[in-house]
Amino acid sequence: MSDGGGERPQELIGFDHVFFSYDGVPVLENVCLTVGPREFISIVGPNGGGKTTLLKLLLGILKPQRGQIRVFGRTPTEVRHRIGYVPQYTRFDPQFPVTVLDVVLMGRLGTGAKWRYGRDDMELARASLDELGIADLERRPFEALSGGQRQRVLIARSLVSQPEILLLDEPTANVDIAVETKLIEILQRLNERLTILMVSHDVGFISTVVDTVVCVSREVVVHPTSELTGDLIQEVYGADIKMVRHDHRCSAQGHSHD
Repeated sequence: MSDGGGERPQELIGFDHVFFSYDGVPVLENVCLTVGPREFISIVGPNGGGKTTLLKLLLGILKPQRGQIRVFGRTPTEVRHRIGYVPQYTRFDPQFPVTVLDVVLMGRLGTGAKWRYGRDDMELARASLDELGIADLERRPFEALSGGQRQRVLIARSLVSQPEILLLDEPTANVDIAVETKLIEILQRLNERLTILMVSHDVGFISTVVDTVVCVSREVVVHPTSELTGDLIQEVYGADIKMVRHDHRCSAQGHSHD
């Protein structure tokens, strides 16, 4: 993760002075960000601060009004198949008869010019379920699962396309401590081969799990993880919480908090 000083790391993701607004209302301003291979990054900030918008820009779902975004040296749209995404909310009809395996196989849609799933698709789906520790649930109705089980299924769906980057939007929301701990262990294991960017309001585990904290509140500021308190927490959350050391900057030209 680039903090504006020293040697630039190998770039996997790059935001160069990116601006984005909805209907003329600024959401993100002058975003400068560099992410290297196999980093584990937590994206934090207030509601409405632009966290989910940042992910959608990275996926190519949204396009910046100004600035450039590079992923693997190309535009996000060109390499979207190399990015896995677990959204914050998944709406589904509880009466729709979809199984766990059906949901995971949806992650194979768009990976080829096929009108039905083949043997390779089935093998990859089952391998993803096995990696998440829920292979025994493949025939269970998705609507019958607990919240933690559903989250694991959705992560498995994001992995079945064999991505190199994994984006997650509030994966630990609305789950208990035991489930959260298990999900974090899974993400740490996945981080051995994937670059992970995770939006989270749960700051309790940040100092021991992630490499870097990216604070998003219209502007983006990059911080190393630590056990220090500072004015940043008051700014972002309105409370004094141990979370990050507030001494790094976005870039040489960007927002600084020395």
